[in-house]
Amino acid sequence: MALNNMYGARLPQQETMVGAGVQLLVLALLGTAIGMGPAGWLTGLVFAFATWAVLTRALRRTQPRSFGPANRVTLGRAILVGGVTALVADSFESSPPVSLLVGLTAVALILDGVDGKVARRTGTSSALGARFDMEVDAFLILVLSVYVGMSLGPWVLLIGTMRYAFVAAARVMPWLNGELPPSMARKTVAALQGVILLVAGSGLLPYEAEMAAVLTALALLVWSFGRDIAWLWRQGGRGPVERMQQPLENERPRELVTAGSAPAGSEG
Repeated sequence: MALNNMYGARLPQQETMVGAGVQLLVLALLGTAIGMGPAGWLTGLVFAFATWAVLTRALRRTQPRSFGPANRVTLGRAILVGGVTALVADSFESSPPVSLLVGLTAVALILDGVDGKVARRTGTSSALGARFDMEVDAFLILVLSVYVGMSLGPWVLLIGTMRYAFVAAARVMPWLNGELPPSMARKTVAALQGVILLVAGSGLLPYEAEMAAVLTALALLVWSFGRDIAWLWRQGGRGPVERMQQPLENERPRELVTAGSAPAGSEG
């Protein structure tokens, strides 16, 4: 029995190794196709190693019986994001093929709506899967904001770094780690960030239109974060007596999102 458990625990970790191997293959194909420079190669390799290391550590801690079909979709998205990351890093040395960058990003964004559905339909939803999905989303937005920021200005980085700033602030202000109720507005704002940054990075729009679109995305993100922070502040500011006087209907189980792991504007 112990040997079976050990063997079962190793299977998910083996899938992360396969994912790392596929990531290296994607980098090799990109390097051959566009003649990727040292910056792109180094960044892509660091991304591949970091993804494998963090995911393997998480699997060892949670010890799931299987990796699961939804996590395989998310791992595929992570591999695409690794390719986008390498292309963006390479763009500091030479102009990348925009069509290739847009294509990889578009597929990664489309698959963002797939892994959650797969998890629900197969009954394999998990905290690890949700966190994995969210981290891939957040990093893709960060990379896209770096790329778009090269043409529109460094202020675009506010979009990519806002989620990470929120998590850092939560370490200092624990009330930010409160639970947020599900919100379609939050999900919509989060989805729009990637789409708008992708369109802005494609070069299809005039400069003024790109600027207006990205400014709108930033304004929506600030609104979403601000709304959730205000809600958490109200919840965190309640005293013990007031909490005891909450209606009983609020005590019923419901789907909640932990702010520290899925902050406003970053929910996938």
